[in-house]
This record gives sequence, structure tokens and C-alpha cells, in this order.
Amino acid sequence: MKKKYPWWKAIMDFTLGFIGIVSLLPVFFILMIIASFDTGFPGIFMQQRIGRFGKTFIIYKFRTYHTKTFTKSSIGRWMRKTKLDELPQLFNILKGDMSLVGPRPDIAGYYDVLQGEERLILELKPGLTSEAGIKYKNEEEILKQQKDPLLYNDRVLFPEKVKMNLNYYHTLSFKNDMYILLKTFSVLR
Repeated sequence: MKKKYPWWKAIMDFTLGFIGIVSLLPVFFILMIIASFDTGFPGIFMQQRIGRFGKTFIIYKFRTYHTKTFTKSSIGRWMRKTKLDELPQLFNILKGDMSLVGPRPDIAGYYDVLQGEERLILELKPGLTSEAGIKYKNEEEILKQQKDPLLYNDRVLFPEKVKMNLNYYHTLSFKNDMYILLKTFSVLR
């Protein structure tokens, strides 16, 4: 049975998402121009991700890779390190595809193929931040240190994220969301 989306979460997502977009609009324009000059026009990256109930949606990010060489740009590295490349996801939140807090959206082949109780995670909207996202904020560096990054992700990182996201599902509350948001801002400073 599909779980009803909490009313307080919908209000919080829309309100804080709208405030974030309005207050950061000049930053959006500057970063879009920089990303466009740095990696190619347009400076926005769009990709299909798995959303609530396993439905796909298009995620927005600032482009961090050169369109012709597929190498990460120096400005792109900085944007990824500071998580500024994720800011366009505030538009995903306003559209209702995402939430401020929830499991980070992944490509097909991960959350959409979960079995048993783990599929409860699909009742959540993907989030801009999460406990797993905070814990693995340096995931790229962790994977670079592995002999087989994909295998390490599939056998170690992703199962750990599933456990953390399932725990989030079972402890979903306004207080927990506020805690995760505050923790996110303290980590990004």
C-alpha cells in the first residue's frame, strides 16, 4: 500500500524550496553562465533518475564535465566539492519530483530493483540531502581509492545507503528532517 506523503513535508519542501530559489536567483544565473562558458552551453546537466514509487524524472544540476572531452573541469571540481552543482535541484523540489530530505536520487539499476522491505525506500521522494549523503559527502574520493570502484559501490556503499535510507523511512519526522538539514548546513560550511 502506498504511504501518503506527509503534509508537513510537502509544505516544508515548497516553502524552503521557493525561498531558496528566490534568494539564490543571482547565484543561479552566475553559476549557469560560468558553467556554460566552462563546460559548454547550456550549463545545465539533465539526467533520468529514479523517483518516488520507482518512476523516473529528470534531475537538474550545473554541468561539471566538458561536453566534448567528458573530463571534469576545474570549476566543475570546485562546484562538486562545494555541492553548488546540486542547487538546480531546488527546481526539482518545487516541481514535486524531490524533497529537501530523502534518499539521494540514483540512476536506474539501484533503488528500482530493491526487494522486500527495502522497497519501502521507494515510497520516499528522493532528497537534496540525507544522512547517507552527509556520511558519504566525499563518495567520489572514496571510490577513486578502490581497485574496482563500481564493485565497491555495489557491495559496500550502496547497501550501507539502503540501510540508512530505510532507517530514515522508519523514523520519518519533522524533527528528524530539521536535524538532517541543520547537519547538512554545518557540514557544508
